[in-house]
Amino acid sequence: MSTTQPVKPKSRWPRLARRGLMENIATALIAIGFLMLFQPFALSLYTYSFITMLAGTVMFIIVSKFPE
Repeated sequence: MSTTQPVKPKSRWPRLARRGLMENIATALIAIGFLMLFQPFALSLYTYSFITMLAGTVMFIIVSKFPE
């Protein structure tokens, strides 16, 4: 019985366009949107917090289709 694992083929996608890094960026964008929402100092940050969270969520949905 062989104990070797099958080798996964390498992805042709550029390293920056792979799922791991881009999911982390999308998560950070969502977190920044929440911080903008809950800060009491600048009304402009509060105003754009929804757009920031929405952009991060859309980015996360798109990036989840990328290869590992």
